[in-house]
Amino acid sequence: MRVGLIVDSACDLPYEFRRKHDLFVLPITATIDHQTYIDEHDPVRTQEFYQSGLLQKGHHAETQAFTAEQIHDLFMERIVSQFDVAICETVTRSRSLIYQNASAAMNTVMAQYREVRDAAGVEGSFSMRVIDSKQIFAGQGLLAAHTLSLLDKGLSKNALRHEVESFTDRIYTCVIPRDLHYIRERARRRGDKSVSALVAFLGRALNITPVIFGQGAEGQPVAKTRSFEVAVEKVINYAIGRVEAGLLTPYVSLSCGLSWPEIEELPGINRLRDACERQGVELLLSQMGITSSIYLGPGSVCLALGAERHHFNDFQ
Repeated sequence: MRVGLIVDSACDLPYEFRRKHDLFVLPITATIDHQTYIDEHDPVRTQEFYQSGLLQKGHHAETQAFTAEQIHDLFMERIVSQFDVAICETVTRSRSLIYQNASAAMNTVMAQYREVRDAAGVEGSFSMRVIDSKQIFAGQGLLAAHTLSLLDKGLSKNALRHEVESFTDRIYTCVIPRDLHYIRERARRRGDKSVSALVAFLGRALNITPVIFGQGAEGQPVAKTRSFEVAVEKVINYAIGRVEAGLLTPYVSLSCGLSWPEIEELPGINRLRDACERQGVELLLSQMGITSSIYLGPGSVCLALGAERHHFNDFQ
């Protein structure tokens, strides 16, 4: 039985990891200064965007989910004849229409897939499941890595779905937004009131860099620092402490809206690498994709790991 894992381009993972495991990336449309781009999380295109400055503030940038019809066509062309079972994990439905549109596409695919498989000479039935990851960016990446490890165990389809959906509630995410004003403006245009004007004002006027922590996409400020570097150190210290205390899956996912030289200069990054290596944990370090950079703003950082219930300050 051939099982395929689909993620969308809001999912941040290292390119080599995605290539090694043959992950299919569902694209997202990005519109920057009235120019439309298709974000497939291609590393070359992403690097071009960073170098061009199109992801910097001052440019009008928006993202839009593919329609149900576009996703249907992709699934029919690229998925139904290649796999017998497909799992599609999307960015949290509270932040995007991708889950809704992918679910609608799945329903039409399941009604029409037989003709495509017959034409390709592929025997047997096809099944598909769309799962709301309840995560953003690095959190999506962590869930995808954990799902791949579950696939290696040969679980039944129902058991696999149960394990994946249960694990989504055990992922903890840290976000360091570089520019709260950028975040507030993006949220305002989306109609998202989760970032208050007051917090954005304080961040801009007093140069406060917060650490936002929580399960999945629902986080709260747990630290307010006077510099990005101090915020990064707090998150790295948290991650090292949690790694040493034990994780529920042997991965830490870290995505950064920075150039690679800037990523390598992050305070504590080598200490985190060393801690992961000592504990047999793989650090999934990636450059934040176009979609996640537009959402959080360039220069932002997102870290995710899976663990038992705890608090951020337990590891400071």
